[in-house]
Amino acid sequence: MSGLPFIKMHGLGNDFVVLDGRENPIELTVAQVQAMADRRTGAGCDQFIVMEPARHSTADVFMRIRNADGNEVEACGNATRCIARIMMDETGKSKVVVETVVGLLHASEGVDGTVCVNMGPARLNWDQIPIAEDCDTLNMPVTVGPLEGPVGVNVGNPHAVYFVKDAETVDLEAAGPHVETHPFFPERINVEVVSKMEDGSLRMRVWERGVGITQACGTGACATVVAAVRRGVIDGRKADVVLDGGTLTIEWLENGDILMTGPASYAFGGNFHASVYPGA
Repeated sequence: MSGLPFIKMHGLGNDFVVLDGRENPIELTVAQVQAMADRRTGAGCDQFIVMEPARHSTADVFMRIRNADGNEVEACGNATRCIARIMMDETGKSKVVVETVVGLLHASEGVDGTVCVNMGPARLNWDQIPIAEDCDTLNMPVTVGPLEGPVGVNVGNPHAVYFVKDAETVDLEAAGPHVETHPFFPERINVEVVSKMEDGSLRMRVWERGVGITQACGTGACATVVAAVRRGVIDGRKADVVLDGGTLTIEWLENGDILMTGPASYAFGGNFHASVYPGA
């Protein structure tokens, strides 16, 4: 069937529709992204990814990211691993560079098919999150129901990390949209609820801005470990983060960069019909 080719991939259940616009530019309206991302009438995804020619001389590919609601976002850790996986498979290289609107992300092949990405430095100042007013981002004054005093971290996109006694019991579907759209966060925000487990790992659930509850969030896992180190929740600077879809290993290096290691999986491929994308 002719049409616009796509690949469906996921990182621990955080799923993506990937389009290749490196040879032929792909321009999508918000309505087209929403139609393709719809889980009943489209291919279904949390984020929508378009691969474009690299702008930087050292990069292998440029990755453009849009949420299922059609809005463009700056970063997505799980998608970065997936795009790195595609580039490694295409080129045969064990190290690639993925370019995004916020910079260059260096990725390398790990053991058992995993991918490790250097997500760059954590941004911790109030104006880097960003939030509406100058305050200590280690304990932001945003209370929604049982959630209070989140840690603010920007990992290419903004996160509010709430530490709770038991992340499983939080009604994230109810609280998530209220935190996301709180006036304290002018660009909206991703929301994590986190509890420390007996083995030292961190149980994290996530509400992603413009998407809702997802199985995993790579930048959210990174933000969680940074927040846990800042709050003294964990010993050291490395931890396993257990998400609904599986586990990511995160390390906050002494130089400020964050390493994220986890799987990147293919699901299936197909073509969008011309009725969805007339330019195909």
